[in-house]
Amino acid sequence: MTTNSKSKSNIKPANWAVIGGGMMGLFLAMKLTKAGQRVTIIEASNELGGLASAWQFAGVQWDRHYHVISKTDSFLRELLAEVDLESEIDWVETKTGFYSGGNLYSMSNSMEFLKFPPLSLIEKFRLGATIFGASKIKNWKKLEQIPVDRWLKKWSGAGTFKKIWLPLLRAKLGDNYNKVSAAFIWATIQRMYKARRTGLKKEMFGYVPGGYETILNKLTSELVSRGTRINLGQGVQSIRPLDEGGVEIEMGSRSAVFDHAVITTASNIAAKICPNLNSDERRKFESIQYQGIVCASMLLKKSLSPYYVTNITDEWVPLTGVIEMTQIVDPNFFGGNHLIYLPKYVPADDPWLTKSDIEIEKTFKETMFKMYPSLTEDDIIAFKISRVKNVMAVPTLNYSENLPPMKTSVPGVYVINSAHIVKGNLNVNETIEIGQEAFDELLLPVIESWKGSTTDTTAKRSEPSVATLN
Repeated sequence: MTTNSKSKSNIKPANWAVIGGGMMGLFLAMKLTKAGQRVTIIEASNELGGLASAWQFAGVQWDRHYHVISKTDSFLRELLAEVDLESEIDWVETKTGFYSGGNLYSMSNSMEFLKFPPLSLIEKFRLGATIFGASKIKNWKKLEQIPVDRWLKKWSGAGTFKKIWLPLLRAKLGDNYNKVSAAFIWATIQRMYKARRTGLKKEMFGYVPGGYETILNKLTSELVSRGTRINLGQGVQSIRPLDEGGVEIEMGSRSAVFDHAVITTASNIAAKICPNLNSDERRKFESIQYQGIVCASMLLKKSLSPYYVTNITDEWVPLTGVIEMTQIVDPNFFGGNHLIYLPKYVPADDPWLTKSDIEIEKTFKETMFKMYPSLTEDDIIAFKISRVKNVMAVPTLNYSENLPPMKTSVPGVYVINSAHIVKGNLNVNETIEIGQEAFDELLLPVIESWKGSTTDTTAKRSEPSVATLN
C-alpha cells in the first residue's frame, strides 16, 4: 500500500476568526469548532451576547432586551439541546392585550377579537381575511415588490389600516414603514400561524431559568472546552487579504493572521472594516438601512395587566408596546417583583438614540401613568435604559434582490448576519436558522475543501496575537 507524502491526518485545521460575539457569532463558532476547526471569536464589547446580552438590574441579572422562546423555534431549541438546556425551558400560556382609544382590551382568542370595539364588523372581517389570506401565500418574493401600506389598504380597507395596521407599523418601523414591502407583514403572519399549523392551539412561550445569561454561560463554557479562543474588548479596524493567502485582522495596535474570517456584525460595520470590497458589494452593504431601539426595563412592585404583550394603536403613545416579562418569567427571579420592558423602535439616526436617560425616563413614565392610572411613582423600584443603533435591517422593496452575497469578493472573508433574514422577522431562532443555512451551504464546503488540500498553509501562519478570555 502506498501513501501520499502528506496524508490528510497531518493537515492542520483551518484558522477561523469570527467577528462579533452575538448569537450568530456564537452559533457559527460552535458549528466550526465541532467541525474540527480552530476558532477565535473577536468581540468589540466587554461581553458576549449582542442583543441577547444580560445586565445587572436592581440586584438581579437578566436580559437587556425582551426575549422568549416559542414552541416552534426549532433551531434555537436544537441549539439549547446541544448544551443540555432545552429540557430546562419553562413553558407558559400567555395572553395578548391591545391598548386602543385609551382603553385596554384582551385579544387572546377569536371571541375577544369579535368583541373588539374599535373595529366595525366589516373591518373585523376584512382584518381576519387579510391575516388568513396572507397565511396562505407561498410566493413571498412577489410581495417584496408591493409597498406594505398599499397592500394592507387593499385587503383590509382604509379604516382597518388607520386604526390597526398604521399604528403598529409606525411603532415598529417609524417613518421607515413607507419604505417597507408587504413581505414584512407576510413574515409576521407566517410566524403567528406556524404554531397553529403544528397543532398548538394556545399561545405558549418559554424561557430558560436565569434568562439568556444562563444560555450565554453554557455556550461560552462549551466553546472554551472545545478550544475556542474568546477575545473581548477587541474592536476590529480592518480585514485585509494577504498575497500568500489568508487575511490579516487589525485590532488597534494588535493584529492577527487567519485563514478565514466570518463577519457577523451589522452590514454597515462590515463595509467599514473591509476596505477591499468591490464597489458593488460596498454599495449593497452600505445601502442596508437599520432600525435602532431605545428599550427601558422597569421593575415594579405590582403587575400592570394579565398580558405578556400589549399592542398599542394610539398614536400619542411613544412606545412599540408594553412587554410584561413576568407574565412568563416567575416573579421570584426578581424578588417577587414584576419586570416590564418598554421598547421604542427608531431609525438608526433618530434623535431618540441620543436623548439623555432623564429625558427618556420622564417621557416613558408619564406615558405609563396615563395608560395605567393606578400606577404610581411609589410602585417603581428601578428604571434602566438600553440603546442600540443597529438592531433590525429594514425590509425595503425588493430587499432580497439587493442583498450582497455572504461570500465576499475578498478571498477568505464572509459576511453572515441577521440582514440575510428575508423570509422572517428578526428573532434569535431566525438568526440561528440563517447561520445554519450559511454553514451548510457555504462554510462546510470550505472546510471539506481544506481537508483535501495537499498544502498545509496553516503552518505558515502565526497564532492569533490577541488576548484570550480565560
